[in-house]
Amino acid sequence: MVWTLIFAGLGLWLAFEGLMYAAAPDAMKRFGRMLSELPEPAIRQMGLLSMALGVLITYVVLRFGGGL
Repeated sequence: MVWTLIFAGLGLWLAFEGLMYAAAPDAMKRFGRMLSELPEPAIRQMGLLSMALGVLITYVVLRFGGGL
């Protein structure tokens, strides 16, 4: 169950990331330039916030989703 969830999450992550690059390559280039100009603490904060949000969403879906 755990490995299935991990690989399903990895697959979805790769699919969505690939979709962003395929659909809007110019926007992704601009985002990369903008990201390279941000200070490291700001990038770290965004990463921690994103990670916490991902854990929260996963918990809510697994706890209250009922389908898994």
